[in-house]
Amino acid sequence: MEKILIVGCKKAMDDVCIGCSRCLVGFNRREGEFARYKDQEAQVMGLLNCGDCPGAGIVTRLAQVKLWNAPMNEKPTAVHIGPCLVDHCPYAQTIIGKIKAKAGVPVVEGTHPYMPADIFA
Repeated sequence: MEKILIVGCKKAMDDVCIGCSRCLVGFNRREGEFARYKDQEAQVMGLLNCGDCPGAGIVTRLAQVKLWNAPMNEKPTAVHIGPCLVDHCPYAQTIIGKIKAKAGVPVVEGTHPYMPADIFA
């Protein structure tokens, strides 16, 4: 079974996104980058923020995920990076590079496909 860890921007997750519901809806519907799990058993095992700008704490936060979930024998099989980081973060490439270097599992840039084209449409 796939165990998905979603990583997003701390500022967006705290101040903008409403409980990261778009990532979770996208996963549940298997849309956007989650379409790859359409015919597979998969679970979201966690939502993690980057640790704040400029992402200096992301490696430590990934280690904490491993540590905290070890007693339950749970670990991610893939990390998905939310659009709040991929598309809107000035430190995205640095943060994503650190995740790819240390995660030890596939890292997918993207989650849901629900970015509004015009907020007042």
